[in-house]
Amino acid sequence: MNGAILRRRGPLRMAQNSAKPILLLVDDDVLITETLSFILSQEFEVHIAKSRPQAIELVRQLTVPPQLALVDLGLPPLPHRPEEGFHLVTELLAHSPEMKILILSGQNEGSHARHARSLGAADFIAKPCDPQDLKSHLFNALETRKAEIDAKTAGDLGMIGNSAPIGKMRNQIISYASAPYPVLIEGESGSGKELVAVQLHRLSKKSKAPFLALNCAAISPTLVEPTLFGYSKGAFTGAISDRSGYFEDAGEGVLFLDEIGELPLDLQAKLLRVLENGEYQRVGETQTRKSYARVITATNRDLRQETHYKRFRSDLYHRLSVFTINVPSLRELGEDRMLLLEFFRDFYSTRGNSDLFYLDDEATVRWQNYHFPGNVRELRNIIIRLSIKYAGQTVDLDQLEGELDTGKSNEMLAGSLIPVDPESQQELARKHLQSQQNFSLDHTLKQWEQSYVEAALKVTHGNVSQAAKLLGINRTTLYSRMEASEKIQD
Repeated sequence: MNGAILRRRGPLRMAQNSAKPILLLVDDDVLITETLSFILSQEFEVHIAKSRPQAIELVRQLTVPPQLALVDLGLPPLPHRPEEGFHLVTELLAHSPEMKILILSGQNEGSHARHARSLGAADFIAKPCDPQDLKSHLFNALETRKAEIDAKTAGDLGMIGNSAPIGKMRNQIISYASAPYPVLIEGESGSGKELVAVQLHRLSKKSKAPFLALNCAAISPTLVEPTLFGYSKGAFTGAISDRSGYFEDAGEGVLFLDEIGELPLDLQAKLLRVLENGEYQRVGETQTRKSYARVITATNRDLRQETHYKRFRSDLYHRLSVFTINVPSLRELGEDRMLLLEFFRDFYSTRGNSDLFYLDDEATVRWQNYHFPGNVRELRNIIIRLSIKYAGQTVDLDQLEGELDTGKSNEMLAGSLIPVDPESQQELARKHLQSQQNFSLDHTLKQWEQSYVEAALKVTHGNVSQAAKLLGINRTTLYSRMEASEKIQD
């Protein structure tokens, strides 16, 4: 497929015209950002943010997402804790899965490095760092990113595996590819949902038509409508000319809407109208336009449950899920983990012109039993590091263990979230009331809420959308409660 056809458009404002790679630098230390900006500005177009919200807003305003991000873990409002940095890694990858994120942090405990990598960070660099070493890390990440995109565009990063779940998914892709109807792709973060969408398009009869991708979780709610449908000059502040939207630019190709569960309710009705009769209007226009694009969506949430709680329209869900494909997690793939190891090891060793590494027997068993919370994205990043650090060597158990996120498994943590039966709850409450002299229901409820929020974020390895799903609340509600909790702690 022509690489120009397979593309990801950004929201509204054009990035600066520059042949330099775009680098997002996120750190609240002004001295560090000014120094690094000066050092790196000759080779990179540097954009600076001091906090997670500022970084996300900056990325949303760029038409072309940054190819690279250099992120400090300790960001405000909790600069001495890594949670904000972890959350930012997840959000940046939701916005642009191809982005290479490097952690540059003084919080260089091994567990922090492993957890950042399990979330999808490509590398972890401890402060202070030699400028030339930092540049070397950045250029290596840039080359890896280019190789991965070239391989994906050429179809070389296809569905690897012989397990029953992969076989079922592969057959579904083949069966649904040429049909004109919507497809809903379900699966955990990092499992490869966009790759499934790309394969559906590649195997269709309209594979030469455009493929446009938009992540609904990575764009400001106020920009979703003009981004999807376009707008006319003067429709809102900053609309200085007419502009087409995703539906128009997709033509007769595919519009892939990732994290569709995050689409605001008021826009769900407008999307439903497009799916029903192809009709839409640009913001600020009364003229009705027609879309001929095929809509493919993806989510890591349970949309059936979302419709039950009125957070997602049931009629839209049924329109989107004419066909449904479930992307299995790595935990379900058994021996396919070894096939993926061999595939990516060969790919990155060839790209880096290095000898292959191998796992010894104990490391092989550990690899097969590891739960891979970050799915294929985490597996791929582990292999990249092993290929660089142990080229031509045999990796033992201790060496492999140093690359894994060895915190409690999702299952263990999830079990702690299951509430006891009502009678037991009442008995616990009675004993608590009798043992407390100055009991405060508000304080107790806030403590419980904070515990559940923190547990959900651990279960989902910092993925706010998945944590919100686990807690049964909206993502924006979870953000509000996280901010309130941080204020209390301060």
